Amino acid sequence: MRPTRHSAATVLSAAAAACLLFASAVEAQFGARPPNRSSLLDDGALHVVICGSGSPLPSAERAGPCTAVIAGGRMFLIDVGPGSTENLRLWGLPLGNLTGVLLTHFHSDHIGELGEVTFSSWTGGRAEPLDVYGPDGVERVVAGFQAAYELDVSYRVAHHGADLLPSDGGKAAAHPIELTEDASSRVVYDEDGLKITAVLVEHEPISPAVGYRIDYGGRSVVVSGDTIRSANLEAASQDVDVLVHEVLSEALIGGAAQALASAGNERTGKMLRDTLDYHTFPADVHALAADAKVELLVLSHLVPPLPAAQAESVFMRGRAEDAPNEAVVAVDGMHIALPANSDERTIETF
Repeated sequence: MRPTRHSAATVLSAAAAACLLFASAVEAQFGARPPNRSSLLDDGALHVVICGSGSPLPSAERAGPCTAVIAGGRMFLIDVGPGSTENLRLWGLPLGNLTGVLLTHFHSDHIGELGEVTFSSWTGGRAEPLDVYGPDGVERVVAGFQAAYELDVSYRVAHHGADLLPSDGGKAAAHPIELTEDASSRVVYDEDGLKITAVLVEHEPISPAVGYRIDYGGRSVVVSGDTIRSANLEAASQDVDVLVHEVLSEALIGGAAQALASAGNERTGKMLRDTLDYHTFPADVHALAADAKVELLVLSHLVPPLPAAQAESVFMRGRAEDAPNEAVVAVDGMHIALPANSDERTIETF
């Protein structure tokens, strides 16, 4: 049987049709053109973007835990949960300018996309190894992802060339953070006015686990990581502009655990019950924010990851009617801008 020959016109027509389909898909997603939010790097403000507000429980609306912080020409990601890299790319955030990743601990829902964000920032233009900060053990985590992606990196370099994709950009460099009860905080980054401090939190038996405080232009943000109510975190959160804090509904998770056990699914019921002793309940989060005089509390890493319509009523329980601060439940794509040396704040959703 003779192979079918296609004329040049037919091939070009098929290629044009494919381009039109792609353009239509892009326009349907973004409008006339994909977003490019590189301007956030150098507008003088401290930016916070919730790129994942969910948890290990499945959600169509919420990626795994991830918070982007952008200021002074730099971008850091605090944790990289499953689904977060796709969000970053869809929203046009400047992944090629990714300066580093700050891991709070090594549960799978916080590190699951370290390989993908290393890859995407490399193909986006980053040419040097990606700096990855985290508690003791970060070297093993980084080495594991490096090994898993080593072949892929070699394929890309061989295919596209080292001038376009220098192999160093496909790598990551681990920076362990050593903290103790006697030295419970440490500055891990301090350049050109952007200062990042790691703070020891309480997530036993996961130890050490950390949160992070970011300061820039007279504005400040704290991201809790996973923890029960923590005195160290409360101290670090005093008078901050924004506190992004994890939260777990003891009523819903405790009720679900009991229902599963009663139905004979003791195994899953026990795993849910076990989560009750190392996360923070809504009333405790709201109390911490009030005691620390936080300006804006953002409830994220929601357990369970309820749709926005239901999350408000569940996670605002326990908030005092006369609470001195504002509070919101995070959604993926929430963007908070804090202009330097002012009291202004804007919130939008990408």
